[in-house]
Amino acid sequence: MVDTVKAGSATARFESYLTPILTVAYGTALHMTRNGDDAADLVQEAALQAFRAFDSFQEGTNFKAWFFRILTNLFINAYRRRQREPGIDTLSDLEDAPALYLFRQTREMGIHAWNADPAALILEKFETEQVCQAIAALPEDYRIVSALYFMEEFSYQEIAAIVGCPVGTVRSRLHRGRRMLQKALWHIAEQQGIIANLRASGE
Repeated sequence: MVDTVKAGSATARFESYLTPILTVAYGTALHMTRNGDDAADLVQEAALQAFRAFDSFQEGTNFKAWFFRILTNLFINAYRRRQREPGIDTLSDLEDAPALYLFRQTREMGIHAWNADPAALILEKFETEQVCQAIAALPEDYRIVSALYFMEEFSYQEIAAIVGCPVGTVRSRLHRGRRMLQKALWHIAEQQGIIANLRASGE
């Protein structure tokens, strides 16, 4: 009877921690897997593993970071070899993106002649969904840290603990990830007519 009560209490506590973060967990899983069904499966399996390991969670610490570490490790171990889905992630040449990519592109486009901050002008046109598309286009290592940093706002230290790498590696991946993200955003802006509309408005 006592064991049953304890088990019920543990289940209730686990659900009270997990339920508020399920939506953001699914969003991050979607960035990682780039497939809705795979993301749902990943969150479900991570929840199962987290429940089984819940007795190792230390009360008073960051449950979200603890759960995301399980989620990320599960993805790295079980999902990274999945065949990539077609779509925006087929964009090539992201890894050779130079620094200040948006600045270079907007200068070539001539926006600098009539706007003091053309990169910001382009970025403010993006909806969250389009930024998510750009993150999904990044190579896996950069996609994971970018999703955790830009979308979930984890700190460098938290991301390092989640991914299992030094903080310096997180900084390096985010530095390169920002470059690639700018190039991916530019591609999306071209595909969805944002650049054409800006060009027309400046003429």
